Amino acid sequence: MDNLDALESQSIFILREAYNKIEKLAMLWSIGKDSNIMVWLARKAFFGHVPFPLVHIDTTFKIPEMITFRDKVAREWGLNLVVGKNEAALAAGMNSTKGRVVCCTALKTDGLKQIIDANGYTGIIAGIRRDEEGTRAKERVFSPRGTEAQWDYRDQPPEFWDQYKTDFAPGTHVRIHPLLHWTELDVWRYIRRENIPVVSLYFSKHGRRYRSLGCAPCTGSIESQASNLDEIVTELENTRVSERSGRAQDKESEDAFERLRVGGYM
Repeated sequence: MDNLDALESQSIFILREAYNKIEKLAMLWSIGKDSNIMVWLARKAFFGHVPFPLVHIDTTFKIPEMITFRDKVAREWGLNLVVGKNEAALAAGMNSTKGRVVCCTALKTDGLKQIIDANGYTGIIAGIRRDEEGTRAKERVFSPRGTEAQWDYRDQPPEFWDQYKTDFAPGTHVRIHPLLHWTELDVWRYIRRENIPVVSLYFSKHGRRYRSLGCAPCTGSIESQASNLDEIVTELENTRVSERSGRAQDKESEDAFERLRVGGYM
């Protein structure tokens, strides 16, 4: 068993544990590389079928290619796609000019909370990784949340030797992170090995590509000549630039991302 086999096996185990233990489960699908891997792993874990809804929080500011990709893959793979929007915030004119943390809170965090409440989801699977951002390094695989989906990083169960706490008090909302132990390089090596479809924005055009995908006003491209999977892997093996260097909300203040996550952000 090589490293990718071990990562795959552990993630499939986590997905099956979540499905077995969490009463009403859904998976966040951001359309990015990590969440595409989660969908792929779920299909492997459950013999070609994803037995829970795929939730996409649509801010209406996503790059158009992402939405086209989402609808195509959902149709081809027979996914139960649930799209959520914070209609009230959008109607009131919410956008990134109000402040990026303010906008993310309204359109993403609050939009997610609304869809959780409306559908009664007690567990949400999310594709975060510890290496992606410092705040996420504090996470657990099975992470209990407060009544409003708040995250208290000081009150999380220990997870020694891959032993996960999966029994929680009735009414507890849980976030499940099956990719927490992966790295960005693992992700791209796995995409290459499995030939997993990803949005074309990840591949270089005219000397630029996206390394991380989000809303168009807050996501920048990077200089790159990597136009295929082999070239992306080689680039990442030799870079020291942060994966989220193009994400504007991370730069608004030193603790911006932690404040978002404490409030219930992905």
